[in-house]
Amino acid sequence: MSSQSAFAAALLNPDLPCPGGLTSWNGSDPELRFAIYRNNVAVSLIDALADTYPVVQALVGEVFFRAMARVFAQVSPPRSRLMVYYGDTFADFVASFPPAATVPYLADVARLEMARVRAYHAADAAALQTEALQAALADPGQVLSSQLHVHPSVQLIASPFAVVSLWAAHQGALCLTSVDPDVAQTALVFRHGLDVDTLELKPGDARFVSALQTGQSLLEAAEVARSSDAEFDLSHALALLLRWQLITHITTGEPHHEHTH
Repeated sequence: MSSQSAFAAALLNPDLPCPGGLTSWNGSDPELRFAIYRNNVAVSLIDALADTYPVVQALVGEVFFRAMARVFAQVSPPRSRLMVYYGDTFADFVASFPPAATVPYLADVARLEMARVRAYHAADAAALQTEALQAALADPGQVLSSQLHVHPSVQLIASPFAVVSLWAAHQGALCLTSVDPDVAQTALVFRHGLDVDTLELKPGDARFVSALQTGQSLLEAAEVARSSDAEFDLSHALALLLRWQLITHITTGEPHHEHTH
């Protein structure tokens, strides 16, 4: 291991000794200065996780969260100088962290909170106007191969738990005592203007949006949605996407023929 790697490893693992060969410019104890620096780095990473996952912290309490976050920081140091997405694997860590097993919905709440971060920093794209959509779908022969492209910020979090309600309760929109966490919910997360929104989607609508994201045609996506939800309403799903300006353009399947805003 190189001296630089050894320094980095010791910096994130308090069980490792201070690397040898360190000196200080003013003659102070290098081991003491390294210990202070190591603690400051750990605190900075924990604070970054707390900023990204405030609801997770609220659900388990600050003391538990910071102890869990410290363990995560030791095993998952930053991979980039950009700290925006630090902790993008935190949900998987939480799911496998034995002390958190008593809060089974915690990992999915973490996934929702990271989805909000991703939505906020996603690329921007102009929304398709209603008139353009109506014109593109006016020809029944084109409908079969038409693909609706959704906004880059759109994220779907499907959970066996009430992740949307749990998140909303911590925004003051619901009373936490009224939330049954064992109700399956799917969250639609997206950026509308400069704000990130979080809504609950019906199962069929969620399957529809997910199918569109994978490049399936309009009718293919509708069939997928109906196969999982007999009450799926295509008109309602399209109206929802248009209301929130989440359709950016349509590919009709004809060469070089595309409707855009």
